Amino acid sequence: MKALLAALLALAAVPGARAGDCAGLMGFYYPDTIVTSATPVPGPSFTAPDGRIYDSLPPFCRVTATLTPTSDSLINMELWMPDPGWTGRFLGLGNGGYGGNIAIAVPAMVAALKLGIASGTTDMGTTPSTNTDADALVGHPQKWVDFGHRATHLMTVVSKEIARAFYGSAPRYAYFHGCSTGGQQALMEAQRYPDDYHGIIAGSPANNRTHLHTNVLWFYRATHASPDSYITSDKVSLITRSVVAACNVKSGGLATDAFLTDARACDWDPASIQCPALDGPDCLLPGQVQAARAGYDGPRNPGSGHLIYPGWMRGSENASELGWNSQQSSAEPPFGSLFKWVFGSAWLWPTYDYDLDMAAVDQLLAPILNANNADLGAFQSLGGKLLAYHGTADPIINPQDTVNYYNRVLALQSKSASLAQKRTQQFFRLFLVPGMGHCSRGAGPNAFGNLFSASIVAPPPAASDAAHDVLLALIDWVERGNAPESIVATKYVGDSPSSGVQMMRPLCPFPLFPRYSGSGDPNAAGSFACASGPSVTDRTAAPEYLQ
Repeated sequence: MKALLAALLALAAVPGARAGDCAGLMGFYYPDTIVTSATPVPGPSFTAPDGRIYDSLPPFCRVTATLTPTSDSLINMELWMPDPGWTGRFLGLGNGGYGGNIAIAVPAMVAALKLGIASGTTDMGTTPSTNTDADALVGHPQKWVDFGHRATHLMTVVSKEIARAFYGSAPRYAYFHGCSTGGQQALMEAQRYPDDYHGIIAGSPANNRTHLHTNVLWFYRATHASPDSYITSDKVSLITRSVVAACNVKSGGLATDAFLTDARACDWDPASIQCPALDGPDCLLPGQVQAARAGYDGPRNPGSGHLIYPGWMRGSENASELGWNSQQSSAEPPFGSLFKWVFGSAWLWPTYDYDLDMAAVDQLLAPILNANNADLGAFQSLGGKLLAYHGTADPIINPQDTVNYYNRVLALQSKSASLAQKRTQQFFRLFLVPGMGHCSRGAGPNAFGNLFSASIVAPPPAASDAAHDVLLALIDWVERGNAPESIVATKYVGDSPSSGVQMMRPLCPFPLFPRYSGSGDPNAAGSFACASGPSVTDRTAAPEYLQ
């Protein structure tokens, strides 16, 4: 009844509105919502707000709006609706870092348009924050809630109602795709608002937000403990080369791979390349060894020794521009604004107490920022499908943490391991991506329709090509019941589709990994099959840090 009333209000508030009347949406009404623009875009060229020019676009209706659920909220959102050619689908798109802008989703919105899908996104209510700096949100707890989950949910609800007003009917299917912070948004939707989306893609999810930021702080502190603790860029590259040489085969891959397949199987010790005396290009100083060890181990409570977060994955050090180099080089730990929300703008990173301060951060922020709830029963019972992916060389968010979340979901399904796996795979599948960095790039195959790797993604595939595209695979699963048994990922030369294909490899539903068949071209996906990976022991945080 509430949804019906909202729909009637939306249509009644647009005098003389008719389906397809884009400019008429300026009169659209929904509580706490103001449409700020409603513009028909004829195509085929479109200049985005950041100046990027996109070609070969179909005509669409572009709507911008602001949402104010509280007196201290200002959530910006944008919705693009193809006209004509709409397939009846809506795609919500995630943000990154601390949000603060909508531009990050524009390439994905372009891709959605070309598939006949209406798409919407939000700045998460954090403007003027930037990807790495949200100091402006100090003292604004309602904006923390908007960032944590409310902005994404409201963007979704309002987008559907605007689509109903424009097309004359609501979307038949709703999907969400986000990576990093967008992955956090994805899991928040599945956990808190299970009826918002039929299908959800969670890429490299930052769902364990408070402990993830603590891990970044821990590593920064370790590499600034003394002059010889800082790991210079050449030594970062040395570490990755040494890790790959020691573990590419051990991890289930080939000796020719420049990346690890299941990085959890690697236990390489930095002390194996410690300098015997003086510094040199092929060795680490004692301080660098200790810093690297601390990074792999992860933050611990100094009193109990309990693990707070499972550190970094071996092989991720030099995976992308977001690797260890960038995490050490800033004037303060990256993404440190979150701690200032709790302790104030004058907070200093060397003072952080991993016992008392960690407890204070969790008490205030974990309930609104962390999406660690493994009970997906409501989403599951509604028929929802969740597809997660995570690069094994992610230098920002450890894929081990995503594996741990998947395993907690698994444990709630049944005490029988085989039955739990069967039940979970019916609605939730996780794909680990060998060698991919944070959401994209990296030495391994990293392009599979993951829309937030916009700089490397190839042109949208044919609508039937679900085998190579994660969104199309999810659509096939939701609408036709075909659960993805594998998704083919591509590594382009220089990560540029125009330069040609370097290699292809299937991605497999966890706990399976691609395994070379023993014959055939090692750069061809057909030479691999999904099989059990190496034997590993998962590193999990203590129970008090799973909230």
